[in-house]
Amino acid sequence: MSAQNLTLLTDLYELTMMQGYFETQENETVVFDVFFRDNPNKGGYSIMAGLEQVIDYIKNLHFSYEDVDYLRGLGIFTENFLNYLSGFHFSGSIYAIPEGSVIFPKEPLVKVIAPIMEAQLVETAILNIINHQSLIATKTSRVVFAAQGDGIMEFGLRRAQGPDAGLYGARAAMIGGCVGTSNVLAGKLFDVPIMGTHAHSWIMSFKDEYTAFKEYAKLYPNACTLLVDTYDTLKSGVPNAIRVFRELREEGIHPRSYGIRLDSGDLAYLSKEARKMLDAAGFTDAVIAASNDLDELLIHDLKMQGAAITSWGVGTNLITSKDCPSFGGVYKLAAIQNAEGEFIPKIKISENTEKITNPGNKTIYRVYDKETGKIRADLICFADETYDTSEELLLFDPNATWKKTRLPGGSYTMREILKPVFIHGECVYSSPTVMEIAHYCRQEKETLWDETKRLFYPHRVYVDLSQKLYDTKSRLLNDLSR
Repeated sequence: MSAQNLTLLTDLYELTMMQGYFETQENETVVFDVFFRDNPNKGGYSIMAGLEQVIDYIKNLHFSYEDVDYLRGLGIFTENFLNYLSGFHFSGSIYAIPEGSVIFPKEPLVKVIAPIMEAQLVETAILNIINHQSLIATKTSRVVFAAQGDGIMEFGLRRAQGPDAGLYGARAAMIGGCVGTSNVLAGKLFDVPIMGTHAHSWIMSFKDEYTAFKEYAKLYPNACTLLVDTYDTLKSGVPNAIRVFRELREEGIHPRSYGIRLDSGDLAYLSKEARKMLDAAGFTDAVIAASNDLDELLIHDLKMQGAAITSWGVGTNLITSKDCPSFGGVYKLAAIQNAEGEFIPKIKISENTEKITNPGNKTIYRVYDKETGKIRADLICFADETYDTSEELLLFDPNATWKKTRLPGGSYTMREILKPVFIHGECVYSSPTVMEIAHYCRQEKETLWDETKRLFYPHRVYVDLSQKLYDTKSRLLNDLSR
């Protein structure tokens, strides 16, 4: 899968539009923005993920002989256009917010500046990659928040929508904050920790539960987590686990990590009772792990009930983002370059005000409170706008302009968060490792106010427009209304 040529991973209309541009007009340079309109699960923020796969896709973008022959067989493309595709390569520029960054609705996550035929072709694949991985990274971040510092292991591979979704979903989950994954191929490809214990079938294949536990402990004495709910959790599973732990101790074996896993029943009640039994037997450091259709809401409730669980295995609901299965990122034309090299802003209007786009060749400045380091707002502006943090900064809500915030000079800092990835077809960006991205993501979440991180009714981080961009947008809307 990793060696697949993804050039035809596109919607047919991208190719028919390309041919239309080829036959009817100049291949003018344009700006397209990737952005999303709402955070998944009504959250306060999202997590950027998938950029490394976008880079790989762009680097390998070409039409093979087989691709061109297939398109020729459709009978809808001219030979001149097919000849153009035969020599196709991406020559444009791409800017993006780095993976692991906290992101917010309406701001450009990826900006493509390229001849319109090239920019049109890459739309579908970029959206496919960014939408999927950002969705899973965001879902994971919510689960990690609910666990309040406990470890989250991703093990949804068998429930993912296919091998790629399982593989790159695991990658995104690690970025979002998981401590490990059960996916061995993800461990190999992305150099991330892999974790796992055993299934009920292991227990059932032996003559009794005690023997199954004992044999497993012989094989893996340094990492011995035993699944205790095959027959009866409190009457059989936990007592047999304690018996095996005691035998390990008597043999002078002190596991690096050990404990039990619960996979069914009332997890709050069972974990608290199991904790009492383990503590009474002298195994106060034994871990109690849990699985069984967990998500951030159930983990939140179990923590509220005082569940004695400190390690959580989350599968289906994480790898599929079951309750919010799509990210909703879109790809919209924002500007067209004229003969003088100036980018002329373009705007899409709609009866739905949420779907009105922000025009022009833009960038984003993240504004931080200087004292706390927390995010005050994101400011979208034209790419050539600059700011002096020693001067007062006026921020205003572009949808309710009377809502204003004045930040005195010296009270805030600013950072441009769109970074160059490709310049004139050449990659100028080196992707960090997945674990480095995960570390960066943890740092990024520290810049959020607690009110923004909460699961329910979070505070919204403001994404504002510069005065110049707001005025341009208003002018274009007024011009169109005439």
